[in-house]
Amino acid sequence: MSVAGNRRDGFGLGLRVRRIVAGTGWGTLVSVGLATVIAAPIAAVFSQALTGSSGGLWAHLASTVLPDYVVNTLALLVLVALMTLVTGVACAWAVTMHEFRGRSVLQWALLLPLAMPAYVLAYTYTDFFQFTGPLQTALRAAFGWRKADYWFPEIHSLGGAAFVLSAVLYPYVYVLARSAFLEQSACVLEVSRTLGATPFGTFWRVALPLARPALAAGVGYALMETLADFGAVKYFGIDTFTVGIYRTWFALASPVAAAQLASLLLLFVVLVVALERVSRGRMRFHQTTNKYRALPTVRLGPARTALAWLVCGAPVFFGFVLPAAILLRLIWLGGDEAWDTAIAKPALNSFMLAASGAVVVVAVGLAVIHGVRSERSRLAAVAARVATLGYATPGTVIAVGILICIGAVGAWFDLPTGALLGATVFGILYGYLIRFFQVAYGPLESGFAKVSPNIEGAARSLGSGPVQVLFLVQVPLLRASILSAALLVFVDIMKELPATMILRPFNFDTLAVEAFRMASTERLDAAALPALIIVLVGLLPVILLSRSLNSSRPGHRQ
Repeated sequence: MSVAGNRRDGFGLGLRVRRIVAGTGWGTLVSVGLATVIAAPIAAVFSQALTGSSGGLWAHLASTVLPDYVVNTLALLVLVALMTLVTGVACAWAVTMHEFRGRSVLQWALLLPLAMPAYVLAYTYTDFFQFTGPLQTALRAAFGWRKADYWFPEIHSLGGAAFVLSAVLYPYVYVLARSAFLEQSACVLEVSRTLGATPFGTFWRVALPLARPALAAGVGYALMETLADFGAVKYFGIDTFTVGIYRTWFALASPVAAAQLASLLLLFVVLVVALERVSRGRMRFHQTTNKYRALPTVRLGPARTALAWLVCGAPVFFGFVLPAAILLRLIWLGGDEAWDTAIAKPALNSFMLAASGAVVVVAVGLAVIHGVRSERSRLAAVAARVATLGYATPGTVIAVGILICIGAVGAWFDLPTGALLGATVFGILYGYLIRFFQVAYGPLESGFAKVSPNIEGAARSLGSGPVQVLFLVQVPLLRASILSAALLVFVDIMKELPATMILRPFNFDTLAVEAFRMASTERLDAAALPALIIVLVGLLPVILLSRSLNSSRPGHRQ
């Protein structure tokens, strides 16, 4: 009885699977296939961690350095969360709710630190704050001090790493907080004032709670970037999970132990995402009118204008102006040595990888979103969302997962896949596809949402197939969104360090790798030029973001 029942159940299950497959179109297959490709390295990390043997190395790591990895990573997350939240919210409230001279300049200048990678700040502030740097040298010359006569904070510390990361990550909170404040109801804020609330009371008890979902999302983005950072913490000598993974794989030559550390890091990522969801909760705020009215702003006098400039100007100064000035100073003092750096080949490699990666990621994103829209399949939509999770995965974990997958495929089929893919440009592009698919998916999805389904239906009724609709109808209409997505991916690839370092072929350096290698050997003057090029390229999406924020700023609701 049970055997026959099992057979019938198995036959019924197989029949249902065949029906699902038979009814599945190409769009769903593409989405599911891409999700599988993106999830494979992450799944390989967990599989290697659970089934592999590290020969006792894991027990040694757990009893020696693992507690430091956990404590340092948690402490860094807490410090960055606090610093980015306070800085982003204060700046957003100041430029949104107050009128003062220079406010329009600060609104876009507060985005400039997005162009500055954290590892570049680490190099520049090391030169500026170290004992032989210009700041301490000037202090000793001015006051006649010697080393034992004064105390100076150590930049190569956990606090220094938190400061550097917060200086470049607070714009995530600033942008979302400012958008949330702009979208709030003017009537709600005015009613709170008529009920006796002070300006600070209105901010603390009304505006801030209403902006909580946006603030949670901004802090979540900053924390995921903190977990993914490798260059700054490695240069500062802070033992976090990303540093431990790199050291275990290359110095200790233990893929299994590296996979086990990567699995723990992924659990941290999941924890951050879960906390961000919990922080947002089920709160939804909707406007009940389509009428718009400007938010009530406070005009500041000279003293408060100076205070506003101090609050909003300090993040811009420490996050962009001062580091850029230090880079220019290093290049100037380096003279011919700084310009004689073999920069042409790393620059060419960087631009080639960034351009190729942008084309691949945007093309895959177009195919996936078009497949989801053409079939309206829930399975395709879920698979597409799964594919975007790679952005929350640190580059070190992605690189380790790719190498594990390549090794497994080579062992199963007895193929030299490591030589063909593991340390080639194709391996790097695979890592970029996983890491930055979400970066392209967001702008493309927003662009597709503006294309009327009636246009696609008209093209299909005239005999055009799905591919023809994509290339002849949708791509021309999505030109601006495609360019925006490609630009964002291009710049992110230019700045990417850990995945490139691990997956690159031998003697294949990029600007990021060259800057890190020069800085690691204390040749900061030689690291300045490639770092400055990365920063200048990084200004492009900042300009794009600033223009999009200004052009999309509506009148404000009552």
